[in-house]
Amino acid sequence: MAKFYCFRPALLLLLLLMVRTESRGRFDPKILMPTEIPKSTEQEDTIGTRWAVLIAGSSGYGNYRHQADVCHAYQILRKGGLKEENIVVMMYDDIANHPLNPRPGTLINHPDGEDVYAGVPKDYTGHDVTAANFYAVLLGDKEAVTGGSGKVIASKANDHIFVYYSDHGGPGVLGMPNKPYLYAADFIETLKKKNAAGTYKEMVIYVEACESGSIFEGIMPKDLNIYVTTASNAQESSYGTYCPGMNPSPPSEYITCLGDLYSVAWMEDSETHNLKKETVKQQYQTVKMRTSNYDTYSEGSHVMEYGNNSIKSEELYLYQGFDPATVNLPPSELPVKSPVGVVNQRDADLLFLWHMYRTAEDRSRKDEILKELTETTRHRKHVDTSVELIGTVLFGPTTNVLNSVREPVLPLVDDWECLKSVVRIFEMHCGSLTQYGMKHMRAFANICNKGVSKELMEEASAAACGNYEARFMSHPSVVGYSA
Repeated sequence: MAKFYCFRPALLLLLLLMVRTESRGRFDPKILMPTEIPKSTEQEDTIGTRWAVLIAGSSGYGNYRHQADVCHAYQILRKGGLKEENIVVMMYDDIANHPLNPRPGTLINHPDGEDVYAGVPKDYTGHDVTAANFYAVLLGDKEAVTGGSGKVIASKANDHIFVYYSDHGGPGVLGMPNKPYLYAADFIETLKKKNAAGTYKEMVIYVEACESGSIFEGIMPKDLNIYVTTASNAQESSYGTYCPGMNPSPPSEYITCLGDLYSVAWMEDSETHNLKKETVKQQYQTVKMRTSNYDTYSEGSHVMEYGNNSIKSEELYLYQGFDPATVNLPPSELPVKSPVGVVNQRDADLLFLWHMYRTAEDRSRKDEILKELTETTRHRKHVDTSVELIGTVLFGPTTNVLNSVREPVLPLVDDWECLKSVVRIFEMHCGSLTQYGMKHMRAFANICNKGVSKELMEEASAAACGNYEARFMSHPSVVGYSA
């Protein structure tokens, strides 16, 4: 009898452990030692508050996908338990009720997707979506924000922060619907300030943009407790997807892309896995494979990672929360290898204009769209030839200084203020860069790296663009300078 009573506590402990593993969605008879218990089983109050900043950096119906991305991300975080008061959304908010939207008041991020717009807070919209407001929001500086809801990331030392950005980009810059653009040096300086304030434990940042790796390459410290992944490396485009005429294609009434390849990869992964089991590393690997379009890099990009790699071993729920509906889903598994149709981010606006022209029925409307398509294409060629001519004036016709790429350990440019100055000089003489022209930021950076003076840049720009006709695109004195 004594032996029986001695055995009962051990039996009870074993049963409790078995029930505990069963509650995590699987039966695992293994007895876990205290040091083997995963972080996801810790009490919620030991991980602090989860915060998030979601930014769509564009405007205009041709950029539908960026705001759809951000609204989709918001729905995932809310289902994961993040409170609305802890999520800051920044988007121009001109898409859902745009006259061209075939389903007014809604946004979808997948051909068969549900509305992701409903319930999304309008914290910073329209003219309040600026780089300056983003920095203030992230730093938790209520006094520095202008307009909007005034909501900021008022995080504390034990909190976790998730930042997601979707838009166009270029070497060293990310777009914003209101200029100036977000420059890498300013962003990194903001992250350093946030770290110095001691107001977070760890942070994960996802960036969807062309050349997004250049925002962090050579300048992102590893000691800030921040882990970053980007949709592309420092030299390539990222890609839009779910576009008309491609596979899979959006519903026939849509004439614009619904999502971006990297963005839908991470979000559709999060929706179909248990984030208390899936790690940051596992999602990175899945997204990397899918964003490469399954190793067809001619129609995909290289997902990159920067910062503190030790964060990769943590479960995703620390940043994106946990949806109870996913409790019985697997922690991670690669999706079926099924490449999708994509378009270079910088060509998505031309694809949109062409589909709008093709489907227009009214002749006068068709002529208006054709004029816009023509002027957009013409301005692109003007920017390209102007930059090339400036390079010839500065360095001669036989060198390729403007396109030279530095070693990965080096930042894009040594003097970021010089880069901003060169951009302003170019735009003053040659007109707005536009979201397409951001691709030339490396050329401007190389002009700075070669020590070209402002006077020489002024002279070269005036020579290249002396006959520039502002009617092709609004002058930056009206629409704002990119720097």
